[in-house]
Order: sequence, then structure tokens, then C-alpha cells
Amino acid sequence: MSEPLWEPSPERLAGARITRFRQRSQERLGRPLPDYEALWRWSVEDPADFWGDLLDVSGIRTDGAFERVVDDPDRLPGARWFEGATLNFAENLLRREDDAAALIFRGEALAGSRRIGFAELRSQVARLARGLRDAGIRPGDRVAGFLPNLPETVVAMLAATSVGAVWSSCSPDFGVSGVLDRFGQIAPRVLFCADGYVYGGKRFASLGVAAQLAELMPSVEHLVVVPYLEPEPDLSEAPRATAWQAWLGADDDPPLAFEALPFDHPVYVLYSSGTTGVPKCIVHGAGGILLQHWKEHALHTDLGPEDRLFYFTTCGWMMWNWLVGALGVGAGLVLYDGSPFAPDGGALFRMAREEGVTTFGTSARFLAAAEKAGVSPREEGPLPELRTLLSTGSPLSPESFRYVYREVKDDLCLSSIAGGTDICSCFFPGHPALPVHAGELQCRGLGMAVAAFNASGRPVIGRNGELVCTRAAPSMPVGFWNDPDGGRYRAAYFERFPGVWHHGDWIEITERGSARMAGRSDTTLNPGGVRIGTAEIYRPVESIDAVEDALVVGQDWEGDVRVILFVKLRDGLGLDDALRERIATAIRRDATPRHVPARILAVADIPYTRSGKKVELAVRDVVHGRPVANREAIANPEALDLFRDLPELAA
Repeated sequence: MSEPLWEPSPERLAGARITRFRQRSQERLGRPLPDYEALWRWSVEDPADFWGDLLDVSGIRTDGAFERVVDDPDRLPGARWFEGATLNFAENLLRREDDAAALIFRGEALAGSRRIGFAELRSQVARLARGLRDAGIRPGDRVAGFLPNLPETVVAMLAATSVGAVWSSCSPDFGVSGVLDRFGQIAPRVLFCADGYVYGGKRFASLGVAAQLAELMPSVEHLVVVPYLEPEPDLSEAPRATAWQAWLGADDDPPLAFEALPFDHPVYVLYSSGTTGVPKCIVHGAGGILLQHWKEHALHTDLGPEDRLFYFTTCGWMMWNWLVGALGVGAGLVLYDGSPFAPDGGALFRMAREEGVTTFGTSARFLAAAEKAGVSPREEGPLPELRTLLSTGSPLSPESFRYVYREVKDDLCLSSIAGGTDICSCFFPGHPALPVHAGELQCRGLGMAVAAFNASGRPVIGRNGELVCTRAAPSMPVGFWNDPDGGRYRAAYFERFPGVWHHGDWIEITERGSARMAGRSDTTLNPGGVRIGTAEIYRPVESIDAVEDALVVGQDWEGDVRVILFVKLRDGLGLDDALRERIATAIRRDATPRHVPARILAVADIPYTRSGKKVELAVRDVVHGRPVANREAIANPEALDLFRDLPELAA
């Protein structure tokens, strides 16, 4: 068993909110819950008691009596939660009313920072909600944001959900087709956009794209423009547009009214990556998301009113929804728009130091790139407020774990977390009072009956299996948009193992309840009938200094599958036989001989989705001469052409 890289001090262990919750639950139940494993087992064995108690502890405001917490936690899909209860999503994110900073915005286009206090946030939401009501927006209507990660984006979401509308957002780097594939399915009545955005020192206008979208979506009655690049954008290229300030109306203080709606009333529409077809529109219910996010923020991340949370994300990734959910525990949010490497790889860490960030969230890709670039935040100065670092998007390599403790800070809880857009939350959140082991997710989330299933549908420990959830959880979607009989929803998650949520990840649950991610199960390699997770190859490959990035696929070959590894090398380096042997040796040493690729090829770039995930399936299609269904979902689709008709793959 590996030695932990970090363990909480006795003071941190005792003071953690999840410790106090365990002690409270132990006293209430009248039976011992000596450790986290015991607490987790109770939470999944008696979900009605756990989730009902969590609703009380969270202080989430609800009205109306409910007969039971859940009608049948074993009915998947279709379990109903807190029937009869009503609430409002925005009301529960706006409970704090003082002048402390609710939103701190930093961006490439801005010198310094902008701050909005909790009281001012409530005031802006009230004014914009008035504008939405005056425009006839009612519960169930859709309101969309084609926006950078601005304070106005948070205000627009809260105003929309305060009146009961359903919010959906995309980042402004999407093209017209990519946005239409998403918003076009849900028919928004109001579309918020900005005049542009900045990335990597370059200014990009987005008003023209937004104007096209408004014309191409007949449902859009109002196009509202947020000023970002210019204080007063020229709206002439969007004749139907009105200014953000006009929608806020008079600088007064109207009452903040909230529509009381059923617990499972739709609040968000999120989208699957869309790399294999038109994106699925995943509908999330207000109560389930509130409760799940409160649990993950307060208990699993140990966030409260004294904290500032930063997560590097765009508005097209579910981590934006997760980030803004921390308003529900009274935490302040630090928002950032732009490149994480502008002007250099230390920019975000400097921002964290200057803004007193206590919890810093990013992607595994960013941490790997920072290490390759030689970024050393601790050399620039201490990060005294930083207590927790979160990573998600893809498995965090053991080398990246060690990099964080070596070059960022040696006394912090580094939590590699995993979940998905599908649940807008985590199956494996962090834990502020558990040890951190290199390459591992710390724990299964409370109330999440997570297991690894073998091909026969039986749980396995210490071996790779399919990530499943065997009981219902409130954050599971209420359905897909335009799926009246639920057929597409059932097909997406419940056909592989009937009555069980099948997530599509390949994972190992360890004896101590932690986990190791092996990659997506739909990209699992199968040479000679042996299943290999792609993450098992990435870990040793990306530890080699010469390799900047990598992507692996399985190629159908002579009645079997052979493993093909593509590597993007650091500038100025070439792939010769000696480097190929170094790569093969590292894979053989850290994995098995079966993991060694049949071919190792150099490419100039690796394609990623807009949320930072490698597009292995799309590359596999290109390698096999098949068309790629939805190039708009890829951040750098031109990279796909690098994999087409390679002579090395014909022999």
C-alpha cells in the first residue's frame, strides 16, 4: 500500500464539517459510525434517512409538506424525491445578504478586479428578474447564455431561475452550428450574449455570431448584450439587440420575488459532448442539484462563508454550474475569463494569492501543462489561504499529484474528483479529512451507491470494472429534453445493466474505498481480448519530459485490435527509435507488456472537446476512415486531419 502524500492535521480533521456531520449522525442514529466508510455505507443503505437529514442540515428553504423523501430508491430510472415540497433555486443561492464579496472577477480584458457584494448581487438579480417578468418570461421558459465567465452570467442565471425559467449556457468560442446544436433543441425565448471575449491576448468579437443565432432560432424574442470588450458596444450589427443596462432598468431596489416550484422542476439544461452526434440535452431538477451541490461544497470540500472558491472553467462546462452552486453555502466566488497561461503559467496561482482563494479548482490537463512548463508557484511566494486544490476533467496522474505537493504547496488537500455532466456533480468528490494517495480519488460520495461491475454485473474490488450507481440519487437527471417517453434517457444509462445507472467510465474501487480512474469504458482498448484503460497508458507516457501530450486508440487489425499511441512532443524534438523505446519501456514498466502500443507516432496536435477532454472516439473514427459526426464539439477540429490516411497505419 502506497504511503499518503498528505494527511490532515488533528486540528483540520476535528474542525472539518464532514467530521462534525459524522459525529452528529452517530448521535442521532444511536450507533457507531467510526470512520468515513461507515458513514458512506449508512448513506447508501438508508438513502431516505440520509437525504432527508441532509435537507434539514443544509437549511435549504422549502415550502409545502412532502409525504416521504423518496418513493423507491431502487427504481432506476424514475425514483421521485420530496414530492409535495416546493422551493426556488435562486432563493437558496441568495441567502447571504451582507456586503462581503460574492463575486470577484478577473480576466485578460480587465486590469485589476471587479467585486460584487452579496447584497449588490441580490439587487442586480432583482432588477434583471423584473426585466424578465416584464418580457413575459414564466416558469418553464428557457433562457440561454452565450457568454464568457462574467459576473453578469451569474446574475442572468439567478434572475432566470428566480422566475422559474430554465437556464442553459455555452461559452462564446462555440461556432454558430455548435450553439444551434444545443440551444436550437430547447428553443430559448431570451438569449444573453457579450460583445466579445479575450483569449491568449487576442480579442474575439461575438456579437455577430449572437445576431446570427437570434435569426436562426425563431424562439428568440430578445437578444440582450452584456458589455465586456467595450463599455457601450455598438449594437448596429444586431438590430434586434438591447443593452444589458436597459434590461436592468432603473437603479433602484425592487423586491426580490421567487417562484415556488416543485422539487424536481427543471433548472438547468446541460449537454453531452456531442462528439458522436447531436448533443443530448440533459435536464436537471432544481432540488436535486441544490441538495447535491450543498453536500459536495459543505461536506466534501469543507466550504463555508469564510471561503473563496475559484474554478477555472467556461460556461459550457458543468463545473461552472458546480462553481456557482457554492453561493448556497455562503462562499465567495472568484471568476476568471481568458487563457490560464496568460501571460504565463503562473497567472492563476498569482491571482489565487492576491484574491485569498482558499479552494482552487482546475483540470488535470492544466496541472500537467504547468509542470511541463516548469511553473513553480511556491517559488513566487507562499499561498497562505489555500487549503484545497481540486482537479477534474480527466484522471490526474501520480506525477501531477507529486508536482502539486512539490511546486505548489505541501500542506493542502489535493482532491482529484470525478462525476459528469450527466449528474452535474460527483460520484467521487473530495474529502478534507482523508489522506491523499497519488493517482487516487479519495472516496465515493455520500449517498452515491457507486460500484465497479464486471461483465457479469457483479461488483468487484481491486480490479477494473464499469462505473455504476446501484441506487437513485437526487441529482440524476429528470430526463432528456424532447424525450417524452424517456426512451433516449433509458438507453443512455440503464440498458447495459437494467435497473442500474451505467456511467461509461472504467474504474477500480480499492479496498480502502478510494478509486483509480482508467478512462472511458467506450474507449477501453481490447487487444487480444484483454481490456486496457487508456489512462493506464497515459500515466507513464506523460511522465516523460519529451512528451507534451498523448492520445491512444485501438485500431481494428487482422481480426483483432492493436494499440496505436500518438504523441505530441515538446518544441524542437523529434520522434526517433530511442525515444520510442523510452516510451515503450516506461509503459512496460508501469503497466504491462500488453499495454505497449503496436505503433507510436508523432503528431503536431491532440484534439480536445471544449471542456478539455481528449476526443479518442473521434480520432478512432478518423483512423478507420469514418466521418466524424460533430466537429463543432471539438475545440481544435483541424487537429483531426493530422490522423487521416497515415501510411504507418496501413501496415
